[in-house]
Amino acid sequence: MKILVVGAGATGGYFGALLARSGQDVTFLVRPHRAAVLRERGLRLTGRGEEWSLEPGLVTADALTTPYDLVLLSVKSTALEQAIEDIAPAVGPDTAIVPLLNGLAHMDALNARFGAARVLGGVAKVVTTLSDEGDIVRLAPLAHLTIGEQDGSPSPRVEKIRDVLAGAGIDVLVPADVITAMWHKWVFITTFGAVTSLMRGTVGEVNAVPGGTELGPAVLAEASAVAAAAGRPVPESERAATLGIVTATGSSMVPSLYRDLVAGRPTEAEHLFGDLVNRARALSVATPLLDLATLHLRVHEERIRVASAAPSGRP
Repeated sequence: MKILVVGAGATGGYFGALLARSGQDVTFLVRPHRAAVLRERGLRLTGRGEEWSLEPGLVTADALTTPYDLVLLSVKSTALEQAIEDIAPAVGPDTAIVPLLNGLAHMDALNARFGAARVLGGVAKVVTTLSDEGDIVRLAPLAHLTIGEQDGSPSPRVEKIRDVLAGAGIDVLVPADVITAMWHKWVFITTFGAVTSLMRGTVGEVNAVPGGTELGPAVLAEASAVAAAAGRPVPESERAATLGIVTATGSSMVPSLYRDLVAGRPTEAEHLFGDLVNRARALSVATPLLDLATLHLRVHEERIRVASAAPSGRP
């Protein structure tokens, strides 16, 4: 199977590296700066007992000319619009696109550009980050993918993709309803993101102060209510798992959104939070805490916009 992995960051780089190491025909579509780093250092994975590297196949957007069988799309939502244009030459009549973004807004964009028949649902659950040197660091054991047809129907191509992923040592789930699985991940990531970004602290720091342990359950109740109103109720087992994470004492866990926030980088505010609260309004669900988190992130984004628009030097 000819595979294009769009992005060689903490998520796409991790799963793409496993596929490449297993012998699959994998090419990473990357920006010129990332390509230079990978050519110099290789694609390196460390953490939790892993320490290995490989020389990845690389391509930049200007050199992409032929279709691929599978496109794993793993970029930040802030790069989605450009990525859609970049991958167009790689999408042929039989190409399957598996997006690994959080939320759901990207599905509308991909369906509109390439047709829903070429787009599968996808969920990635992995705890990785990039080091200052550009290496992928695995921080926790969790690492699996969920894929499926948007309409939930069984399909030979999904089974083939699952076999390829599993052959690379990747845990793969194919649920009866992948869109519902995407909703459930969305509830988790917005709860996790709201708790840490609103309080500007790790999970452990939030829960160490009076009243801190009440925030996670309150945000989760709001996000779950939106999912339920949309016809995608979160099972109690998943709610309990999310609560266990966001109310853990002493935990140093933070999502990538929080890391971007405190580093002064753009976040996925609109894709994750803006879209969710807009859906909440349409469904007549009150979400005051999620509204506050959205506002907080929007102020952050506005500061970045103003700073980037300011003159870089004095006349």
